[in-house]
Amino acid sequence: MPIDATLRLLSKARGLSVADIATAIPRAGIGTVNAWLKGEKLPGRDQVDALARALGVPAGALLAELAQTLDPARTRGEHQLLAAYRALSPRQQGALLEVARGLATNAGAGDTAPRRPAPRRRKPA
Repeated sequence: MPIDATLRLLSKARGLSVADIATAIPRAGIGTVNAWLKGEKLPGRDQVDALARALGVPAGALLAELAQTLDPARTRGEHQLLAAYRALSPRQQGALLEVARGLATNAGAGDTAPRRPAPRRRKPA
């Protein structure tokens, strides 16, 4: 689960408003907390401990979510693709996987673009 979803779930479970969380976190205003909850920004190192205390979870739980979000083996495009994939319905995810597998198969065969059939030449009369 992405960290923004985890933060929304935990804040709802604790009954904390955005303002409550912002008050508990040093150097975090309402706008910053809103950005965390929307997945637009990530909390800083100093803010994770205070955030964990406010949400009543070990900091390790949030750090694990952050580590998953910031996997250094993934490019920015891969992170964006994964986020878009997670927003799809299961049926849409399956369809997208089929398309991706087809593209990967073509790329593995050296194809970079779809090929057009060669035009037929007419025999001279």
